Amino acid sequence: MRPCILACLLFFAVCAEASANDLYADINRTRAGNGNCAVGDGAPPLRPRAALERAAREFARGDNLQNSLNRAGYRSTRSTALTVSGNGVGEQAIAVLARQRYCPQLTDAGLTEVGIYRDARVVWIVMAAPFAPLVGVSGETAGQRVLDLVNQARATSRYCGNTAFYAARPVRWNGSLAEASRQHSEDMARWNYFSHSGRDGSNPAQRVERAGYRYRATAENIAAGQMKPEEAVAGWIKSPDHCANLMNPAYTEMGAAFAVNAQSEMGVYWTQSFGKPW
Repeated sequence: MRPCILACLLFFAVCAEASANDLYADINRTRAGNGNCAVGDGAPPLRPRAALERAAREFARGDNLQNSLNRAGYRSTRSTALTVSGNGVGEQAIAVLARQRYCPQLTDAGLTEVGIYRDARVVWIVMAAPFAPLVGVSGETAGQRVLDLVNQARATSRYCGNTAFYAARPVRWNGSLAEASRQHSEDMARWNYFSHSGRDGSNPAQRVERAGYRYRATAENIAAGQMKPEEAVAGWIKSPDHCANLMNPAYTEMGAAFAVNAQSEMGVYWTQSFGKPW
């Protein structure tokens, strides 16, 4: 009996693996425009990843998607999970998913990798884009955009927390403040920390002085994780202390910069330095 049991288990495992491989192919055919999902030019094929197969298995055990990805050691920028169940579902999973209106997820070109886990009646599919921080514009362009957004914000009175601020005059760009911002952003990105206190113990005032800026007043805003200048400035406006720096009429100049390190916790680090020169 035991040899028969082992042979049957082996046969089931081989069939399950074959069905999973077929489903990977079915998903990619769907993304290419062949199937029940209407697509435009088609999305690139998804790459199977063992880590996402582990995440799908954790998801099948009842954990939420983010915890499942964490347990599998997979760091994502974007992710989604699909589940389909029923007798014989392995052979018709794509058709069932299309009927359940999952086509937007199946054909999402922003998702690039996939993992599948299945049992006799249920298929779990996890699709994701691996963590790849990208601002998408040059440092000069990002700095100019931050300056424009800051001056747009200063043109309107607002509350920063419970403190009211009148509209303030626009600030102008300063290269020394931008250099201080660049150095601090790069240091945070390289050494994977997020603080107004530099790794060498420096404070914002000391950093702008080292960059050659002689000031009457200075302040610093920092942000991490935002992939666009618009997101960084929006975060500063929502933060009472950062908003107060941004709206302070005493400051007449600013500089800003970002740095990227895909191996760091937050990926992208922003620094904005304000000043009033002597």
